[in-house]
Amino acid sequence: MTKHAVVIAGGGPTGLMLAGELALARVDVAIVERRESQELAGSRAGGLHARTIEVLDQRGIADRFLAEGKIAQVASFATTPLDLSDFPTRHNYGLALWQKHFERILAAWVEELGVPSYRGCEVTGFAQEDAGVDVALSDGRSLRAAYLVGCDGGRSLIRKRTGIGFPGWEPSVSYLVAEGEMVEPALGMRQGDKGVYGIGPLEDGKRVRVVLSEREIRQGEEPTLDDLREALVASYGTDFGVHGVTWLSRFSDATRQAASYRERRVLLAGDAAHVHSPANGQGLNLGVQDAVNLGWKLAQVVHGTSPEGLLDTYQAERHPVGARVLKHTMAATAVLRGDERTKALRETMAELLTLEEARKRYAGLISGLDIRYDLGAGHPLLGRRMPDLDVETAGGPRRVFTLLHEARPVLLDLGEPGALDLGPWADRVKRVDARYAGVWALPVLGAVAAPRAVLIRPDGHVAWVGDGTDQGLREALTTWFGPPTGA
Repeated sequence: MTKHAVVIAGGGPTGLMLAGELALARVDVAIVERRESQELAGSRAGGLHARTIEVLDQRGIADRFLAEGKIAQVASFATTPLDLSDFPTRHNYGLALWQKHFERILAAWVEELGVPSYRGCEVTGFAQEDAGVDVALSDGRSLRAAYLVGCDGGRSLIRKRTGIGFPGWEPSVSYLVAEGEMVEPALGMRQGDKGVYGIGPLEDGKRVRVVLSEREIRQGEEPTLDDLREALVASYGTDFGVHGVTWLSRFSDATRQAASYRERRVLLAGDAAHVHSPANGQGLNLGVQDAVNLGWKLAQVVHGTSPEGLLDTYQAERHPVGARVLKHTMAATAVLRGDERTKALRETMAELLTLEEARKRYAGLISGLDIRYDLGAGHPLLGRRMPDLDVETAGGPRRVFTLLHEARPVLLDLGEPGALDLGPWADRVKRVDARYAGVWALPVLGAVAAPRAVLIRPDGHVAWVGDGTDQGLREALTTWFGPPTGA
């Protein structure tokens, strides 16, 4: 039996990001992935929102994705675009980049970090006890882990075997998505009774991608070429001679969320924890950000730095974020329907979203830039993502995000050098003395009072804000980075 500290079931975007986070923290982590290679059938998800780009920038790898994608204002509510070019962030845009490319680039980074993968097999079962989890693979091998994380999609075997509930709403519509060749297709998006549908060209210029709503809701069964032709005829009056189909899949607006993201030594992330309509394009982004929230916490528990209770904050912080995404994807799906009453509602929403306050609020929500974890009352920065400021340090000018490349916590002291003492946490938290004279501005909120110091978690969220004293610092260090040695 091969042993690892953490086994991740599923090597998609969420599993890969989590593996990278754990590897940076020097955790022995391995991925189990049923695909023989990282190649992905179909293009899948279409892009990254601003906060996801920031997360990648925090690890020093954003440029890899920016080099292959197309910068654009991709945030929208239903069909209403939400411009965030005036937001105070270095990445006030989204990135059009198909999931197959995102996975390829992310997998290359994970490989550089030395994470092993068990490919061509999948988890078929597991048994957990107080000391660890025994994991059975489909090829007959067994693994032993301290923790098992299910990143194995909406039909997650890991979630089902733990007995975690998956409450939510049944689908109101199902869709077909396909890639293939057509004879003079009618390109562009259209509005139908059940929502938008359309045909668009793919990168090679020869094939197209088509998304169609179905007359009857279908689930589970694999779609056929006849199903695709039937749906094309129903929507366009012709099937455009569709042929050479290389990918055909079915999805719906079924909306569900795991009742708990953790059951003792088994955790869930990404689609295994939540499924929803692809409206607003948030699924991949939500999963990647789950991974970044969970990774450093799980690493500290594995290393014995923090008590196991730290893992409860993953549920406390990410479950409300997931619930909010579910709510707004349901709303977006509803206003995309084509009847006259819904059309009136959609036009009313579009008009309201031209108002600056409404536009900023929804742009912050869809982009993920407005996320605030509830860490109690205090400075507006508390619980929010740290801005990527240009600060002056003894070693020269630095961007704040560069201080997070190693996925370690940072105490950024902007007051008198040496005034704050990390004490027994000095070997766990990177201390940086710096100067910054510019404006502190947050997306949606705008300018906020300049702090004298901030404690930044590895996920880029602010855990403590100082006003010139160390009041509350010791408590924050203990909460997030473990008690002092010997305490």
